[in-house]
Amino acid sequence: MSELHDALDTAHRLAVEWLDSLPERDVPPQASASEVMAALGELPDGPRPASEVVQLLGTAAGPGLTAIPGGRWYGMVMGGTVPAALAADWLVSAWDQNSALRAVTPATVALEDLADRWLLDLLGLPPQCGVGMPTGGTMANFTCLVTARDAVLRAAGWDVRERGLTDSPGVRVLVGAERHDSVDKVLRLMGLGAPEAVAADEQGRIRVDALADALAHGTGTPTVVVLQAGNVHSGCFDDFAAAIPVAHAAGAWVHIDGAFGLFAAASPRLRHLTAGYEAADSWATDAHKTLNVPYDCGIAIVRDVAALRGSMGMHGDYLIQDEAGEPFDRVPEMSRRARGTTVWAALASLGRSGVAELVERFCRHAGMFAGGLARIPGVEVLNDVVFTQVCASFGSDERTRQVVERMLADGTAWTTGSRWHDRAVLRVALCNWSTTDADVRATLEALQRAAA
Repeated sequence: MSELHDALDTAHRLAVEWLDSLPERDVPPQASASEVMAALGELPDGPRPASEVVQLLGTAAGPGLTAIPGGRWYGMVMGGTVPAALAADWLVSAWDQNSALRAVTPATVALEDLADRWLLDLLGLPPQCGVGMPTGGTMANFTCLVTARDAVLRAAGWDVRERGLTDSPGVRVLVGAERHDSVDKVLRLMGLGAPEAVAADEQGRIRVDALADALAHGTGTPTVVVLQAGNVHSGCFDDFAAAIPVAHAAGAWVHIDGAFGLFAAASPRLRHLTAGYEAADSWATDAHKTLNVPYDCGIAIVRDVAALRGSMGMHGDYLIQDEAGEPFDRVPEMSRRARGTTVWAALASLGRSGVAELVERFCRHAGMFAGGLARIPGVEVLNDVVFTQVCASFGSDERTRQVVERMLADGTAWTTGSRWHDRAVLRVALCNWSTTDADVRATLEALQRAAA
């Protein structure tokens, strides 16, 4: 076992060195993918010691790493990793459990069962819901929307599991005009094609009157409505209390894409943003975005657990299945990593108040950014309500793009350029547990330099 121990010791040392470097290092990577490949070298002719391979990995990859887990990453919504979840993830890899069957891996299934229960409690969702943990937010949407597709077709007398989609009545999917593009990708993977876009307001919230009109002019086709908790630019939430009854009155299944926004429901101060969302039929979120567990871990929640199992489940004579249900019955994958272990560790570490404080801190830091950006001459903050996203224009598109480029060259922080309402914008996304007030202030100073 000495070779294994040496390799693990090397990995531990390299991991600690990496984590210790985050507060001071530049956020952007210092090497390209081709440079990292060259440093890694060619396929060796024969075996080499495991610790030597791990050392090579750390040395060659180091310059090409982006400081995403650090406190000054504000690019795409990629959280860091809270310590308990990171340590639990190391154990998950060491245990190497294929957490698919209750009788085979009872420890990791128990951890996931408990994490499921805690999540539903924290989010204020019905305790009877089925919960699955697929590979990320996109696959969480996939899990829920496949279940929705099957359910609305079944209600129309069509069993898609047996008959497929050919000659079916079809499924109509209504989405807000500013939904996340991953929803469209999921629908393509499902064989449903492009959705029907419903008008949204200036902050990206679906217009309930437009949704009602679209539903009223339907053709009787089985229908799914996708709402949003957290617009990728504004951070705004759809009006669930108004939209869900309208959709249900038309017989539609309602799904909520809450990749980073669903956890607002865990905060007493922010819960009003999700008012009425518990009436939906399914919800999707991403545990690494707000809860800050390691990649990758989506969370798919479906009110009708039998429908979820009916769409995701499989059966084989060699599988030892329990009446209580199996983890693989709730996700697309058969073989699966024990993701519930890291979710349990994050929740057990943070507790109820810690999760609320985490989300509220993201919002407070977003407010600091909005206020600081608004004080820079010529800058317009475009968000009406600040949740965890801030978008700003520096006047012309050209100047905004220049600021984004200068920020990357500066290295202090990573802020992302985007395009919103046909304008170039700088976008700041708050999602990292390790971000401090000092990180925000240093980034605002860098933005002032970039705008000068």
